[in-house]
Amino acid sequence: MDDALLTSRDGRGVVTLTMNRPANFNALSEEMLQALQQALDRLAADGSARVVVLAAAGKAFCPGHNLKEMIEKPSLAYYQGLFEQCSRMMLSILRLPVPVIARVHGIATAAGCQLVAQCDLAVASNEARFAVSGVNYGLFCSTPSVPLLRNIPAKQAMEMLVTGEFISATQALERGLINRAVPPDRLDAEIEKLVASILEKPRAAVAMGKDLFYRQREMGIEAAYQLANQTMAVNMMNECAQEGFTAFTEKRQPSWKQ
Repeated sequence: MDDALLTSRDGRGVVTLTMNRPANFNALSEEMLQALQQALDRLAADGSARVVVLAAAGKAFCPGHNLKEMIEKPSLAYYQGLFEQCSRMMLSILRLPVPVIARVHGIATAAGCQLVAQCDLAVASNEARFAVSGVNYGLFCSTPSVPLLRNIPAKQAMEMLVTGEFISATQALERGLINRAVPPDRLDAEIEKLVASILEKPRAAVAMGKDLFYRQREMGIEAAYQLANQTMAVNMMNECAQEGFTAFTEKRQPSWKQ
């Protein structure tokens, strides 16, 4: 059997993880969750990685959990373990020190929509559609609601959660679920534009910034400012900032040591 997750890397440190179960539209089966977790764990310790692109083979990005697999194991302990496994993988995306970009086409529903929301950035085909549709089957998308509510306004998130209705890529862009929506034949080129812009920046600054971004979001404003103050001070002492400011004063482009 082919690997559930394909990994490729270019010479710039751009790692592409491609979910490779097109027959079930890349559902988050136990196998897929484990493959994603293992890949993210490796990347967390990989100082040469600069950007991660999360893609999918076949006609769709991801429809969420594998419902057939779930129905076959009707046990509270099993369900608790499955959702904990999924949440652990989602948090690994958040904690990864480099940006993770979702490359979205087809549908992204339920935990698949959660996956898009959990990625740092998302670029979608303008033909893509999004939903948190568990409620249509009697299962409120509780875990997908966590990153969804941290991406889009509360009333729009609640409408998606209680109706289970699809939204278009245009609506997803307007609401803040994705960053860009382009025709399918421009999807890779648009992601490359985003990747190239990130690669122009020093890895250390991006890593510190990503960590700060998510930590301060969960704090009160005073604590957030205190953490941001400390992060910026540490960043200023880093050689990337020293080089950046020196280059500015010397009116030249900075030369980063990645």
